Amino acid sequence: MAEKITVKAEVRSGRGKGDSRRMRVAGQVPVVVYGAGGNSVAASAALSDLAAILRTDSGVNTVFSLDIAGEGVTDVIFQDRQIDPVRGRLIHADLRRLLKGEKIEMMVPIHLTGDPEGLKEDAAVLSQALREIKVLVDPANTPDFIEVDITDLASGHSIHVSDLKVGKGIEIHEAPETVIASLVTVRESELEPQLESGEPEVAGTEPAEGGDDSAE
Repeated sequence: MAEKITVKAEVRSGRGKGDSRRMRVAGQVPVVVYGAGGNSVAASAALSDLAAILRTDSGVNTVFSLDIAGEGVTDVIFQDRQIDPVRGRLIHADLRRLLKGEKIEMMVPIHLTGDPEGLKEDAAVLSQALREIKVLVDPANTPDFIEVDITDLASGHSIHVSDLKVGKGIEIHEAPETVIASLVTVRESELEPQLESGEPEVAGTEPAEGGDDSAE
């Protein structure tokens, strides 16, 4: 198991946009820490430290220690985050405190493995409908992904959530009938007969007899 990451933070008093802007210029990110029955704490942490966590394999599911000066050390996880749409940079984060052994809902990616025999058939197409799945788990034991073997998937068949096999302590929070992946056969539809060339007849276009049909 990888060594737990510790991020140092400072309590912040300012809450305005100007204060947040100054922190970002200084390489800091405003964060709010809450949960586990404690009061919420507004703090700031180094952008480089938080960005490094988001770049790990576990990303937002990473449990790390936050050491807030004067407040102590607590285990946290990303609950929400805001990314600058232009620069792609983290500009704010909500961090959730964790109690030891506490289970919370997490989103875990689904990775398909294997080459289905049915995919060798003409016009067979593999479709992955579900790319991540909601589970209830101790964040410290959250898998980086859930592997689904599709080697035996035949054309016209699907793999459902109910078919998943997960590790001990992981509870799936998705409907069992939800489709994860399916192998379908796509046939080219028959072309409709083309209309013969020439102007189509339109009902009601023949001129009325009697010539002038203006009101008297």
